[in-house]
Amino acid sequence: MTKDFNITRRVALGLVAGAMAMGLAQPAAAEVDFGGQTIEWIIPFSAGGGSDTWARFNAPLLSKYLPGQPTVVVVNEPGGGSTKGTNLFAARAKPDGLTILGTSGSTQFPYLLGDPRVRYEYKDWKIAMAGPTGGVVYTTPSLGLKAPEDIAMLKGKDLVYASQGATSLDLVPLLGFRLMGFNVQHVFGFKGRGDGRLAFERAEVNIDYQTSSAYIKNVKPLVDAGQAVPLFSWGVLNEAGEVVRDPTFPELPSFVEAYQTLTGAAPSGPEYDAYFAFFTAGFPAQKMVFLPKDTPDDIVAAYQKAFEDMKADPDYQANAEAVLGTYEQVTGPLAQALFEKGTTISPDLRKQVADMLAADYGVKLGEE
Repeated sequence: MTKDFNITRRVALGLVAGAMAMGLAQPAAAEVDFGGQTIEWIIPFSAGGGSDTWARFNAPLLSKYLPGQPTVVVVNEPGGGSTKGTNLFAARAKPDGLTILGTSGSTQFPYLLGDPRVRYEYKDWKIAMAGPTGGVVYTTPSLGLKAPEDIAMLKGKDLVYASQGATSLDLVPLLGFRLMGFNVQHVFGFKGRGDGRLAFERAEVNIDYQTSSAYIKNVKPLVDAGQAVPLFSWGVLNEAGEVVRDPTFPELPSFVEAYQTLTGAAPSGPEYDAYFAFFTAGFPAQKMVFLPKDTPDDIVAAYQKAFEDMKADPDYQANAEAVLGTYEQVTGPLAQALFEKGTTISPDLRKQVADMLAADYGVKLGEE
């Protein structure tokens, strides 16, 4: 697998040295045995989106490498911009290792913004794995575009976007499109990005984005068939903390490049600061797997070891890049550091974004 993202994840986030200093040792997991058990992997999104694709790729490999080779079943619990299924996990999951949660930036963002629908506390959980990812924005050729360099043709067009909600991961495109000056109607209430893609295929919306795994699986065929035009990827962070092209999509400009094509200048100012904060929290630290906080350390260690061991599996090595992109799934101190980065934001930026959503979109937190 390509290792370009190794640089990105080191920058990511400032992280590894400090995390190592915390001395997050992993205890031995030899006595854990899930033989004959069924493990439910809760995904708080509908089927067909990036989180669902990510979990369904990992689930059989996780089953193979957990002690006792239990059956791992992905359970979709969509709703509330992912808060519904996450609240259920927080309320019901027992610390026995038989229920795990997969979160996304759409789960982090309501928490970061203080959305009253959130009845979960990230500090109540133990992380097993973190999976950074990216995403690609695309549009329809019916608007006249043929390639990413035609992006200026979208200026002045009436665009419609299917959103899970203003405090979901769809906050990144909301802030990004706004920064670019696009006229976008955000239709809130979709249960997952997979539903947004289906709305695009039905021509109910004309601009969409999918996280990398869903884009590779479900949108690239549309591009190849001439039914979608990619515009840009969100990009990744280089060693200097700058946004550069995503190595999974090297042919596509990053968000920053697309912005420069539109305006002739690099993005800057308070609106870009807000966009950048949520992009950073939402993508380098986007996909995470959790267990309840009272889960014994040996069970947590068993999960971490399984996620590490499966990366050496021939099936994983043969297919991971095609499904997930060039992003390395991580455990231990780096996962802990990404976890902390992805669930922390300054009060000033939180207030800035909440005030903007209320004033310009009529969105009060919890009432999308």
